[in-house]
Amino acid sequence: MDCNRETNLTRCTCTYEPCARKGVCCDCVQYHLRMRELPACVFDARGERTYDRSFEHFARLVAERRV
Repeated sequence: MDCNRETNLTRCTCTYEPCARKGVCCDCVQYHLRMRELPACVFDARGERTYDRSFEHFARLVAERRV
């Protein structure tokens, strides 16, 4: 399957500008899972800006009904 990077970039919510994986979702997900994290796109805007992509942070946001 070919990556549609340009289309993915229009939906990417990651605010980390030097990221080389922006728009390449399969690489992004693989990277973050390896780090016990989730990618930016699963967080609300406020949660994403913390750069805390941990499972634990995501669980707290779910408990608060923010995601």
